[in-house]
Amino acid sequence: MPLTGKLSLYAVCLLFVWTVVWASVGATAYAAPRDWRAPIAPAKTVVAGKTDTSVTLAWKASKDDRGVEYYEIYNGSTRVGMSPEPAYLVTGLQPQTAYSFQVRAVDHGGNVSPFGASVTVTTLKKTADKAVIGYYTGWSTYSGHQIADIDGSRLTHINYAFANIGQNLQIELGDKHADVEKRFAGDTAQEPYYGNFNQLRKLKQRYPHLKTFISVGGWSWSGKFSDAALSDASRTAFAESAVAFITRYGFDGVDIDWEYPVAGGEASNAKRAEDKQNFTLLLKKLREKLDAQGKKDGKSYLLSIAGASGSFYRSNVELSKLQQYVDFVQVMSYDFHGIWDSKTGLNAPLHRDPGSVFAHESSVEDAMQGYMKAGVPPSKLVMGVPFYGYKYDAVTHTNKGLYQSFKGGKSVTYGQIMSSYLGKGYTRYLHPVSKVPYLFNGTSFISYDDPESIGYKAAYIKANGLAGAMIWSLTHDSDDGALLKALYKGLQP
Repeated sequence: MPLTGKLSLYAVCLLFVWTVVWASVGATAYAAPRDWRAPIAPAKTVVAGKTDTSVTLAWKASKDDRGVEYYEIYNGSTRVGMSPEPAYLVTGLQPQTAYSFQVRAVDHGGNVSPFGASVTVTTLKKTADKAVIGYYTGWSTYSGHQIADIDGSRLTHINYAFANIGQNLQIELGDKHADVEKRFAGDTAQEPYYGNFNQLRKLKQRYPHLKTFISVGGWSWSGKFSDAALSDASRTAFAESAVAFITRYGFDGVDIDWEYPVAGGEASNAKRAEDKQNFTLLLKKLREKLDAQGKKDGKSYLLSIAGASGSFYRSNVELSKLQQYVDFVQVMSYDFHGIWDSKTGLNAPLHRDPGSVFAHESSVEDAMQGYMKAGVPPSKLVMGVPFYGYKYDAVTHTNKGLYQSFKGGKSVTYGQIMSSYLGKGYTRYLHPVSKVPYLFNGTSFISYDDPESIGYKAAYIKANGLAGAMIWSLTHDSDDGALLKALYKGLQP
């Protein structure tokens, strides 16, 4: 056989041997990547929040060999959304309707996990037309009352109290640490700020209908309002600072708590007779600047005020004029009586008691009627509802403790009343005219509001076409949120 033929035969044999070796050994070493197993099913799916038209779902993240690319969320056989994170907001739902949701994971190779356990939820009743506005005080974070614990499903707005007015007469943070620095579980390095403001932002993600105000001033920080309102230049600077503040920190509006124009408030506050007119001009400037920013952002920014219940306040402001610039006029319709008086009294009586021993008795109803007579439309008028009361000590044992002399006392939250006083040696009474409860044990008298009295106030709001109710404050409620539940229920259509 010629040499070339031998070489050809040798090559064929070598190729055959190589093929056999590859088939038995090499294929194992150089095989294409195998098809990895599908990701595990998402676990512990829960309802993190709900409204009348939305549900927020959350679940434990799945893990697999390739990493989850996204999750698919199903209502029955219909996919309602996808999310790269282990949470999703389902929107466009019907009020008071039951839904069943399941979640599955999809990895980067397209492999799909089984569905996790389903979760069934019923959306809330249709949100009432009435506003339910709750104040949250920034300092509450230090006593363990956190924004994340707020039931946003029963609120329409939250007023965050308070921002201050700086030496330059512009809005500034009230408590930098609590507002934007304090870290909470789940905060990430990518977030622009932390603290309570970040928690408000997250709460709004859980409850998309919720709107937030930054409340400016209050009893302690109203000292510079008169100066800020004094001239067109100072009003402009103040209003522009307000717009910059809410756009930076994600608020939907500004709540002006000037306590008080012309007279009243802290003795050190600046006060002028022209505060009456300047307050109107300040609100007009705020409305102009908020509307201008709203056009840029494609949204409507809100403006509200908080006013005292007494006639002195209505005399010192131009309610009929300023009401056109605000969305809400919130009346602080509480503190009609307290431990500063010489005798025990009712904190927030709905109706005036003709048997009162006080020479100038008033009531929540008187305050609401006074504001309407002064020119505030009912559709903008908000009734203040206290979630706290007053405890009077060393009370004369007459008339079940009402309208009696006393020595000493303190404010008490509804939560404290429920845990420490109600049913513990105290008898509860409901005033037949004023429609508010009080407790008496023979020596101590407590005036407060409870679910029954709040039901009467909610009925009054609806019967008189008022805009809604304002709460001072959310952290004063009992652990089960009994007062907020009663108020929300009472305001439903």
